[in-house]
Amino acid sequence: MYDLVLKGGTIVTRDDVFEGDLAVQGEKIAAIGQGLGAEGDNILDVSGKVVLPGAIDPHVHMDLPIQGGSRSCDDFASGTMAAASGGVTTIIDFTVGSRESTMTEDLEKRLSAAKDSYIDYAFHAEMVGWTPARLDDIRAVTEMGVRSFKFFTAYASSGRRTDNGQLLESMRVLAELDAMAIVHAEDEGIIQAMLDKMPEERKSDMTALGVSRPDLCEASAIASVAWLARNSGARVHIAHLSSRLGLKELLKAREDGADITAETCPQYLLLTDEAYLREDARFFSAAPALRTSADQEALWDALARKDVSFLATDHCPFTNEQKTWRGRFDDLPYGLPGVELLLPLAYSEGVMKGRFSLSDLADLTSEAAAKLYGLYPRKGNLMPGADADVAVIDPEAEWTVKGSDLRSRCGFSPYEGMTLQGRVFATISRGEPIFLDGDIRGRPGRGRFLAQ
Repeated sequence: MYDLVLKGGTIVTRDDVFEGDLAVQGEKIAAIGQGLGAEGDNILDVSGKVVLPGAIDPHVHMDLPIQGGSRSCDDFASGTMAAASGGVTTIIDFTVGSRESTMTEDLEKRLSAAKDSYIDYAFHAEMVGWTPARLDDIRAVTEMGVRSFKFFTAYASSGRRTDNGQLLESMRVLAELDAMAIVHAEDEGIIQAMLDKMPEERKSDMTALGVSRPDLCEASAIASVAWLARNSGARVHIAHLSSRLGLKELLKAREDGADITAETCPQYLLLTDEAYLREDARFFSAAPALRTSADQEALWDALARKDVSFLATDHCPFTNEQKTWRGRFDDLPYGLPGVELLLPLAYSEGVMKGRFSLSDLADLTSEAAAKLYGLYPRKGNLMPGADADVAVIDPEAEWTVKGSDLRSRCGFSPYEGMTLQGRVFATISRGEPIFLDGDIRGRPGRGRFLAQ
């Protein structure tokens, strides 16, 4: 007998869509087929519903300290509870680097912070305060199960920026280890030049955010990073791609031989810089900045072609109070919530609007990220032997996004008032239903660290 059978759903893989049952034994998927319900101790009727691999959000920031002593408002318990409510069964967060600590110390602190997670998690290691000793740090952290490393080409004042020479040396080590560089690609020189010539009174307008971080800023950084990747042999991934100009540089770099991939986020597909004209514009402070409708369409097309590999949310939530307007756009914390809405937004705005297929959805929200970050085939698919991580969507459910109804602590949503078609009905993590029909069934602390 199977421990659990999901009966009568539309099962979606990267390559196929079919009606059937999915059986779970222990923490693993045991079988997919017809008539398995007769052999199940517990039956979950999912007739008329869509059964997908549990979503993977490979870019989140839980319990992130920021300048001024504040932190992103979701810790690993609240943030992963929100994730589970949206069909996400795995997150990949980041260590919090500093000039004073080693990267292994950074990882140990984050492993401790993540102990209350509802779902499984991995980490990218953040590079802050580069010195030659960091090259040994990279080697040490890979031995602890982390094989992806976050670099910034901006934020020099906080020590996060890694210059080209340092990045090249790091990429050579990453190539040797078959590890990956993840890059926040914005050109610090362009940002600083824009700010230097900006009158102080202009900074009291939220539209100045987009002016200070234009699409040229992203494209320039991608071009530079790609050149370093080609000349080091390293694999590189561009975080939160936001613009068609950045996309153009990405595709050119790939044609020139760089081993380069990218993700984009729902905010760059569904929001535009018109948000900076709203009375509540302060809520939309983020970097990269929001772009235009033309950028949106370019990114949707790139997702459909798989020129952009997958979706991520860059979930970095702050409360109403934390986003209080203090007179300048650059006095706001940068970040938007989104982990709970990754799968519903992708289904409603991607599949239901004909931008990509159900099989594409499974790839873009789960399998592609699992493969890139070394979690496949344990994660990212519905094949027997994989972890029984499953998201079930009710395709008939129509609902309106209200931040107050979501489980993130921030209390608002950038997609407030948007009507969506399709809602998560159930989330199963390693065989355990942790969210079902609106109710959280899981518990904090059941999530496990995943070595890459």
